[in-house]
Amino acid sequence: MPYRYILATLSLALCALPASAQTAAPVELRILAINDFHGNLRPPPGGIRINDPEDKSKKVMVAAGGAEYMATLVKQLSEGHKNTIFVAAGDLIGASPFLSAMFHDEPSIESLSMMGLAITSVGNHEFDEGKTELLRMQNGGCHPEDGCQGPHAFTGAKFHYLAASTVDTATGKSILPPYEIREFEGIPVAFIGLTLKETAGIVSPSGIAGLEFRDEAETVNALVPQLKARGVEAIVVLIHQGGEPRGDYNECPEITGPIVDIVKKFDRAVDVVVSGHTHRAYVCDIDGRLVTSGDKYGTLVTAIDLKLDPVTRDVVGARGENVIVANASLARDPEQIALIDAYDRLSAPIANRPAGSVTQTLSRVPNEAGESALGDVIADAQLAATKDAKDGSAVIALTNPGGIRTDIAPKENGAVSYGEIFASQPFRNRLVTVTLTGNQLKDMLEQQWLDPKRPRILQVSDGFSYTWDASKPFGERIAADKMTLNGKPIEPATFYRVTLNDYLAVGGDGFSVAKQGTLPQYGGYDSDALFAFFKAHGPVGPLPPTRILRVN
Repeated sequence: MPYRYILATLSLALCALPASAQTAAPVELRILAINDFHGNLRPPPGGIRINDPEDKSKKVMVAAGGAEYMATLVKQLSEGHKNTIFVAAGDLIGASPFLSAMFHDEPSIESLSMMGLAITSVGNHEFDEGKTELLRMQNGGCHPEDGCQGPHAFTGAKFHYLAASTVDTATGKSILPPYEIREFEGIPVAFIGLTLKETAGIVSPSGIAGLEFRDEAETVNALVPQLKARGVEAIVVLIHQGGEPRGDYNECPEITGPIVDIVKKFDRAVDVVVSGHTHRAYVCDIDGRLVTSGDKYGTLVTAIDLKLDPVTRDVVGARGENVIVANASLARDPEQIALIDAYDRLSAPIANRPAGSVTQTLSRVPNEAGESALGDVIADAQLAATKDAKDGSAVIALTNPGGIRTDIAPKENGAVSYGEIFASQPFRNRLVTVTLTGNQLKDMLEQQWLDPKRPRILQVSDGFSYTWDASKPFGERIAADKMTLNGKPIEPATFYRVTLNDYLAVGGDGFSVAKQGTLPQYGGYDSDALFAFFKAHGPVGPLPPTRILRVN
């Protein structure tokens, strides 16, 4: 029961208690939380964007993040607090920079374990390499294909993954524990962990075969009676789903998004919600519950202070604050430095290989039609890697925007390294060329609006162009007569060889039409194709955005 409802009834119950119990001070608990770390062992480019303290109408960038600095902040925020616990709300790994991704995110798991992370929910990106790999992250062992690559044996996470809503359909049980109960001065506090129910639509279907992602609120509410039977009154939910507020990193004006409705559906027994997924920062009161989120890439640590009543054993006070992992004011943690250096010595020779150069930053940010400068280059690279007959005879390449994670920005003299190329496409998907008819190609493009609130506009290769109409209903937005290849109309019954990554080819992001492709020919990896494209094409720069056109 949330604390605002307790105060009205607690005085009645106290009358029957001894004087010592009536005056007992609340037990204080500090929860430190992060979300969406995504393997950013080093500070992410750009840090965090916040309101200018001197002029709220402007934004400033603060250098922030990095495991070496975060570890120091976590220690500082724990000092002077008798009861503390460090938790997370998913996507700690996946879509990671080269240093972590090259070793299948083992360095990030070790780094967070070293910081004292205790519990985390499972995010959708924890499934990037499938269920089996997630379990390896928890339990340790060598990668099944690449073996043991790190400087020492990988023994798995010292923290515990929770996955209440992720159920093995064969057994009807969650693939990882649904919750964990920790005691603080004799008061039990339950932490429930779960991912978003839409996970199946945004990860590779082959990696989650046999799994079901159930409704978040229904899952939590079904666990409440079980927790109460175990004497638990204080409940914290760690959920990989979030919202979109308009305010600064410690504000919450006009928040929208899935988290709002989910929290309102939670049983009143839920006291605090730590959220993520949307890569936003906020501290909110939603339906009488404290709801927080800590941006992304390790730029913030959320400090949540709870007061637990020793009589009712419930939460009677809750406040939260997002604290910036400010590089300028924090020392680097020696243990983290040593860990990162050990992995860097192995990865640096590969990451630092020259790839080529760019004339200016290749941005992943799309225009109003959905086309981005980096998306154009990536699609062109994939077409170049598969156009020869021996490689697939492709005439079109399509790639999903969610697979493009960072801009490619020039360093001195415009130079770009393999590590920067990899960071822009860190999933390391294989390319596969399939045969689709013109009709199937149109149907696949129509699926870009399966989720009208979050369209996924595919990036397309040079020579292919189409027009879409925002005023048309779903299924009718692509103008069939304006789909062209090298200036000629796409014919509905004609066969075309189309290159996709293997995530899209199996229906990832809801593009189920891709599974209708025939005569698949597998090629190399997307990041390697982009590296080869840079090596072959000299300075690479943005091209005029003329491939995807929008009307209305």
